[in-house]
Amino acid sequence: MKFLDLKKVNDSYRKEIDEAMRRVLDSGWYINGDSVSEFEREFANYVGADHCVGVGNGLDALTLVLTAWKEMHAWDHNTEVIVPANTFIATILAISRAGLKPVLCEPRKDNALIDCDKAFRLINEHTRVIIPVHLYGRTCDMASINVMAFKHGLKVLEDACQAHGAFSDTRRAGNLGDAAAFSFYPGKNLGALGDAGAVTTNNKDLAERVRRLANYGQSQKYVHLVKGVNSRLDELQAAILRAKLPRLDKDNERRRRIAEYYNKHIIHPDIVLPVSGRYIGNVFHIYPVRCQQRDHLQAWLSVNGVQTQIHYPCPPHRQQAYREWASLHLPVTDIWSNTELSLPISPAMSDEEVEYVAQTINKFE
Repeated sequence: MKFLDLKKVNDSYRKEIDEAMRRVLDSGWYINGDSVSEFEREFANYVGADHCVGVGNGLDALTLVLTAWKEMHAWDHNTEVIVPANTFIATILAISRAGLKPVLCEPRKDNALIDCDKAFRLINEHTRVIIPVHLYGRTCDMASINVMAFKHGLKVLEDACQAHGAFSDTRRAGNLGDAAAFSFYPGKNLGALGDAGAVTTNNKDLAERVRRLANYGQSQKYVHLVKGVNSRLDELQAAILRAKLPRLDKDNERRRRIAEYYNKHIIHPDIVLPVSGRYIGNVFHIYPVRCQQRDHLQAWLSVNGVQTQIHYPCPPHRQQAYREWASLHLPVTDIWSNTELSLPISPAMSDEEVEYVAQTINKFE
């Protein structure tokens, strides 16, 4: 059993995808056309934001927002951004690419999301942004984060790259802070057939600056106000995302049902399951368990035909790219990187496959 069978997922959309691609091909317009503008409108409406700007990928989405804010507020290179220490490295790379300083914050041990109490203690006169990462498809404690941000005059940039459709109370990820970044990498809950991303915000000026930066810094053709980049959502990917968006909530509900089954039927004493409770807001991009014998568990599942993944085996502060952080003591981050194992979870999974995963884990020795 594959960890994620993308062919099976996309086959369920085959008719819609074929029709979407045909329309783009027939239009003869492949960059910055109707498919992009319509997807931006539809996705903004879906998350409840005023503006959506399609970009090349999730890393660029994060980078472009930070770069735009740096331009708007004349931040210098000492400007600090608080970011979870256990996120995928792209979140941190975006801060570096924007010429700002990442400040690593430990996650909570129970759910791997940013520890708000620890984040509060990291704020100083140089702090300007906090990036809550809605890791694994579950939103962070946005009420606490927004109160803290308001008190200290901070910007809140959601990393919603794993949280398409997730809720916090009655609002969706993408409309919980000052801006949000999405990735539509093929394996995401809303996935393209290649790289793609988007920025959502309620700030018109920010949206316009992000759009300009992503299109060579142009205000109009051949008029370049700033040093921009080329990071545009293309027509084909936008058309595919439009085809998939109407079924996103249904697919997320299937993920929740699988997670509920796992939580009820995985009873092995050595396996720590995700925090239980109401799942209505969690879209379970990942179903993470923890096990002290993680590598043995992964091997056991593999031998028995169940493919798994680790998110993430080597945290950013232990990567060569950030070797200046090698001496940092981040014990909770290390616990997650040493014990986390991601089980298969996908709307394309059958009930029999879900049952087999649970039964196989319970037989682990």
